[in-house]
Amino acid sequence: MLKILVINPGSTSTKVSLCEDDTLLFEESEFHDAPVLLQYPSVNDQVPFRKQVVLDILQRNGYTPEDVDVFVGRGGSAYPQRAGVMPIDFWLYQDTLNAVGGSEHAAKLGVLVAYELCMEYGGKMFTVNPTNVDELCEYARMTGISGLYRNAQTHALNQKAVASYHAKSMGRRYEDCRLVVAHIDGGVTINAHDCGKMVDGNIGSGGDGPYSPTRIGSIPVLVLLDYLEEHSLEEVRLMCSRAGGFVSHFGTSDANKVHQMVEAGDPKAVLVWNTMIYQICKEIGAMSTVLSGKVDGIVLTGGLVRFDDIVEGIRSRCGWIAPISVYPGEMEQEEMAGAVLRVLRGEEEAYPYTREPVWKGFDF
Repeated sequence: MLKILVINPGSTSTKVSLCEDDTLLFEESEFHDAPVLLQYPSVNDQVPFRKQVVLDILQRNGYTPEDVDVFVGRGGSAYPQRAGVMPIDFWLYQDTLNAVGGSEHAAKLGVLVAYELCMEYGGKMFTVNPTNVDELCEYARMTGISGLYRNAQTHALNQKAVASYHAKSMGRRYEDCRLVVAHIDGGVTINAHDCGKMVDGNIGSGGDGPYSPTRIGSIPVLVLLDYLEEHSLEEVRLMCSRAGGFVSHFGTSDANKVHQMVEAGDPKAVLVWNTMIYQICKEIGAMSTVLSGKVDGIVLTGGLVRFDDIVEGIRSRCGWIAPISVYPGEMEQEEMAGAVLRVLRGEEEAYPYTREPVWKGFDF
């Protein structure tokens, strides 16, 4: 019997679960409001804090790290790789730490914390579908600046897990479906899934797409350049993934607090909240055109789809495109534990980290 610890840091929370083979022993999530996380100048600086959160959650549930056989951490920030299960090794740890893939997202902390715990207490360690799984089509990469390309950066873990689950609920294979999947939480990413591949999507942590509780979303370049005349580049980088959106407008990333303001009729809160929904709808529409309008379904997931007005707002604007299905929360914990268990049982294959991006540029 293997005890598998799943470590899932996000932009506003740390989720931890422990499984014994197929049996869930516990699952717990701890919310971190923006003022707490913004005490740390960089994402890497959060490692001791997030590691202690994991240890505290283990202790509260009657376990120690010595009880764990396998550590599984959510990942990102290393060189973009193919989808699937990947063992964590020294080079994946180093490249994640140094963010060689060009993204600074809290998901990287899963690999960093899992590596440190495994090195200290022994066992095996893996990551599954990191945020920079790269399956983009060529049209999704090109920009209007020669030599500058869009990268792959999304909630790949949850998007693929929910898309696969939804396909099964329809009696079909994920690899045979064309879906628009919207992950709506501390960050918002919306992707076109074309027969098992995420061929396009917004880069939520890079200032792209809808704004969210912690992110600025798309802003016209010239407007941002004007903003930079009075603000530092580091301030803007921080706002892309940790201090934008609700944090910039209200000083909190707590969607419950903002929604309470909406319900109370606060005019600014109503405008900010409804504009986020409006922008999400625009991105869903854009991804439906990537699939040439041949969309089998629109799938909504993430923590914020617990709010009925978000779901209904999307239905009213996007329901004509395709049927809309809602999966509140996420399926990341069970996906990481299940995928690694299948590898350990020899039912699926793990792929080693290559230290090279899967896409190396165009041949011109």
